[in-house]
Amino acid sequence: MRKRIIAASGTDQPAPADVWMNPENVARVEVSSEEPEHPIEAALLPGTGWRASRPGPQTIRLVFDGPQLIRRIRLRFVADAHTRTQEFVLRWVNTSSEPREIVRQQWNFSGSTEELEDYRVDLPGVIELELVVTPYISGGDAHASLAEMRVA
Repeated sequence: MRKRIIAASGTDQPAPADVWMNPENVARVEVSSEEPEHPIEAALLPGTGWRASRPGPQTIRLVFDGPQLIRRIRLRFVADAHTRTQEFVLRWVNTSSEPREIVRQQWNFSGSTEELEDYRVDLPGVIELELVVTPYISGGDAHASLAEMRVA
């Protein structure tokens, strides 16, 4: 008999095969901007989260040292005081392809202050994973932020 113990809440904890990657060990990180007090490491590793140093669309890219099999991606956004519609696009590239979109999503930060997205995927041979955040699709001076990005 094969069995495993699952978490009561289902997706709160990674399953044994879903151990979160430590980006420091497997990838180079490219980011379009960051505030010194909120660097990208603070979203990729346990911390206070990342925040862009300038308004407008921002890119976070993980460039892996070698091809990776990715099974899960978790993104958590926390809103500031601005009521706005935000959009993000998550893409991946393998050794033999152009960038492919995983998801494109918009939502309104007007009553809720947090958005959690947890994707189960089957992405073989990933060499780049890119997240583009547009903090305010109507323009304006909102700064992009990301509380957490985990990859397994």
